[in-house]
Amino acid sequence: MSTKVVKSIREAIALTGLRDGMTVSFHHHLRNGDYVLNMVMEQIADLGIRDLTVNASSLFDAHQPLADHIRNHVVTGVLTDYMAAGLGREISRGLLERPVEFRTHGGRPSDIACGRTPVDVAFIAAPSADPMGNCSGKYGKSACGSLGYAAADAMYAKKVVVITDGLVPYPLLDWSIPEIYVDYVVEVEAIGNPAGIVSGTTRITRDPVGLVMASYAARVIEHSGLLEEGFSFQTGAGGASLAAASFLKDIMLSKGVKGSFGLGGITGYMVDMLRAGCFQSLLDVQCFDLQAVESLRTDPRHQEISALHYASPTMRSAVVDSLDVVILGATEIDTDFNVNVHTDSNGYIMGGSGGHSDTAAGAKLAMIIAPMFRARLPIVTDRVTCVSTPGRDIDVLVTQGGIAVNPKNGALAQRLRDAGLPVLDIHELKAKAEAITGTPKALPKGDRVVAEVISRDGGVLDRICAVPEL
Repeated sequence: MSTKVVKSIREAIALTGLRDGMTVSFHHHLRNGDYVLNMVMEQIADLGIRDLTVNASSLFDAHQPLADHIRNHVVTGVLTDYMAAGLGREISRGLLERPVEFRTHGGRPSDIACGRTPVDVAFIAAPSADPMGNCSGKYGKSACGSLGYAAADAMYAKKVVVITDGLVPYPLLDWSIPEIYVDYVVEVEAIGNPAGIVSGTTRITRDPVGLVMASYAARVIEHSGLLEEGFSFQTGAGGASLAAASFLKDIMLSKGVKGSFGLGGITGYMVDMLRAGCFQSLLDVQCFDLQAVESLRTDPRHQEISALHYASPTMRSAVVDSLDVVILGATEIDTDFNVNVHTDSNGYIMGGSGGHSDTAAGAKLAMIIAPMFRARLPIVTDRVTCVSTPGRDIDVLVTQGGIAVNPKNGALAQRLRDAGLPVLDIHELKAKAEAITGTPKALPKGDRVVAEVISRDGGVLDRICAVPEL
């Protein structure tokens, strides 16, 4: 039988015809445990290839060596949906000559599929694969679960290289990506550390403040009018968000509500809700912990979906458009309900939209859960440093000091007041926080644009400027 297996990453790169000025892509399902991006970029640099654009669904601290490739002009362009603080800090100081382009988890695959951001060579980290390139994230020593973010890269890149540390006989059963998209297969000793897929935040908070916020968030959902048969839900992996999911589980069980699906990056807490009968299924674009990986592997109700299926605005439909409630985080929110998840309080890049603005746009109720202040800086400001998700798509802000409802949702605000919840005008919430913290000074802003935030529909939503050296 024929085979697509080649001896090394270096040989695969040469066979793809990669040359100066092209675009390479990577996915982030191994999160901070990923080895593949660094292994590939090291070989590309050693081959003398320059002026590349890296299109990565997310970049973590594990990918810090990318900074050296930028300094050496191996990489001159970066497209991503999320960037961790280490690399983000260097970008914010002007490391890259061209602005980084930040997309959403739905916008990225949409732009790849539509040809706006074509990929020349996609490198797919696969915990298991066969010699013809059928591959999966559900099996193998580096099992990471869903490969949803890699699907568009595999389908639309001109050349596709699968890199695996779990080569199995043909045919691999229950594949995530079929061989029809794959050109070459490389077996390596390790593609990453599977423990690194756990973000470090996938634990329910024990902080009393976080638990108050979580309780409020669950009660907002309970009294929103949406918690009924067929209810659908997504939450993030932050401690307070997970606690809210735990409180919601108890409410759903006590009321006998059977939801239709849980969505997004799936955690063990969502798996618990599935097993308890809160949902008929989980739709999984990435796994946030190893319990979710195990569930995806063993429970047919837990289904893998691509990022296109999850949130693309240009497909015939996307799951986010059928979503009832999503719980999201924020580093800042302003009095117009615009949300920042790209920068920290000093203006340094330390995140990205991911699915934030996709789900906020699609869900019937988009809720931000965040403390009134962090490090004595109030969460509510007159204008966010960066607009990651526009205020028109945000419905509620939940803090420990009260709940602010977007004025567009007067009926919801009244429902929550009638339920005895502490509803405040967002300006009142801002004043309440500033009475404790004081009013922060305006943040100095540099002149040079270091990143552009691309909205779901392809327009520039905001620009991030360099942080001036003090």
